[in-house]
Amino acid sequence: MSGSGCLLRDVHGAEYLDLLAGVAVCNAGHCHPRVVSAVQDQAARLMHVSNLFYTEPMVRLAERLSARSLGGRVFFSNSGAEANEAAIKLARKARRGGDFLVAHGAFHGRTYGALSATPQESKQAPFAPLVPGFTAVVPEAMADAIGPRTAGVLLEPVQGESGVHPIHAEVLRAVRAACDEHGALLIFDEVQCGMGRTGTLWAYEALGVRPDAMTLAKGLGGGMPIGALVTDPGCADVFEPGDHGSTFAGGPVVSAAAHAALDVLDDETLLASVRALGERMVEGLRELPRVKTVRGRGLMVAADVDADAPALVRRALDEQRLIINATGPGTLRFVPPLVISEAEVDEALRRLAAILG
Repeated sequence: MSGSGCLLRDVHGAEYLDLLAGVAVCNAGHCHPRVVSAVQDQAARLMHVSNLFYTEPMVRLAERLSARSLGGRVFFSNSGAEANEAAIKLARKARRGGDFLVAHGAFHGRTYGALSATPQESKQAPFAPLVPGFTAVVPEAMADAIGPRTAGVLLEPVQGESGVHPIHAEVLRAVRAACDEHGALLIFDEVQCGMGRTGTLWAYEALGVRPDAMTLAKGLGGGMPIGALVTDPGCADVFEPGDHGSTFAGGPVVSAAAHAALDVLDDETLLASVRALGERMVEGLRELPRVKTVRGRGLMVAADVDADAPALVRRALDEQRLIINATGPGTLRFVPPLVISEAEVDEALRRLAAILG
């Protein structure tokens, strides 16, 4: 198998148009030359020394992420779930206890803390009892639910796994104000909606709401496994040595890959293209048969369909060599590589029309 840009090839050489990007991981496209070169070069020099030592790629990446976002410190992890675990611990320590508010429909990961913050019965029930102290409310009611015992609010600015549901800016502004009033931390989970996915490098940039911390992963490594918790200066000194740790996190190879991915994605020309092509995809989807509603930001798009969505995913793969996925029985999700072209968007819509028509 092989891949390049928005294309994947199977063992027989058949070519597939990919609108899933490894579930929003390959934002820079499959095997982007910059990422490949960075990984090869770093792997030939140094692959691992553990978290007992700083390495130059790790330090530069932490400085770069901090300077380009919240201005505090960076704690690296291997995945989005682990980054969210670190964020939960950060808020608990900062507030010396307290509880969390999360949103209905959220998905923050499958480790115990992150799973406890993911109010989906099908995912939680087999592993109960979970970590206590998490209350789920609809986003519109969250500001009123924040109180003196709230340690933190964990939110995806655009919910991904539940079917691409953007949270309105006015709701987030009210949550920000309530967190400020009660001293709670506002944490944005940008694991899926960050790294250019919504048309700005970070989703919060387009919303006018700045969190106290945010979590990253997926597209950060250009296909390599890396996550990060980024804080603002007010939270920078909460963690002390020994509070949290990870043997592989922030290793030199994945840090080098992340630098290369940022070189590709933190580019205003590309981000403008993400916004324009996202609009093109939304408008094109709305014209297709059996499509009821379409929503999204940038190239993070979902369509509710009057059909069996998982069956459509299988047909798209088998009949049209189109890779998409379903987030529910009637919802299709589209998170293509951000280097997708206008012609590839149009071709994807044509292939979708063939299975929906």
